[in-house]
Amino acid sequence: MATNKAKIAVLVSGGGTNLQALIDAEKSGIINSGEIVLVISNKADAYALKRAKKNGIETLVINNKAYSTRTEFEAKLIEAIDSRNIDIIVLAGFMCILTEDFTSHYPKRIINVHPSLIPSFCGDGFYGLRVHSAALDYGVKVTGATVHFVNEIPDGGEIIMQKAVEIKDGDTPEILQKRVMEQAEWIILPASVEKVANQIINK
Repeated sequence: MATNKAKIAVLVSGGGTNLQALIDAEKSGIINSGEIVLVISNKADAYALKRAKKNGIETLVINNKAYSTRTEFEAKLIEAIDSRNIDIIVLAGFMCILTEDFTSHYPKRIINVHPSLIPSFCGDGFYGLRVHSAALDYGVKVTGATVHFVNEIPDGGEIIMQKAVEIKDGDTPEILQKRVMEQAEWIILPASVEKVANQIINK
């Protein structure tokens, strides 16, 4: 195994389906330039932690509610990430908005996947099923997913990849969420991670 791989940390809050997509992509060779070495959750009961442990990946719980300020919480995250020489941070359903103090520490090193075609249905308050409900309420015929770099503006960083997904008659937010995950998120998130990892190790 090549040692020249970008070290990846994945930040999670829930079930970890996107984390699973990344683990599977690493196993199948889609992600070849990077290696997931750390999974951090802000919730001790996140199922994503079980997925990580099952695959021999180091896990940490850093509970945002255990700190009186966001600055303290983010300082703890930075300490954990920097002490392991992490190259790329992937937000995979991480339900904490990160401030500029954190994002500016890792320019073009933090990646997020958002379940719409940015700039539609994105920004503050648009997450999870809310995004899909908004798309259906608006009546758009095409939605999708976007992988982008993270900066201090929610969903405002430079776009890395996008993939469109058709909306069908009779879709509910839940049905649409599943289709967007399967047809877009789980494809472009690993591909984007590989792209960024490859750029980092070949700099």
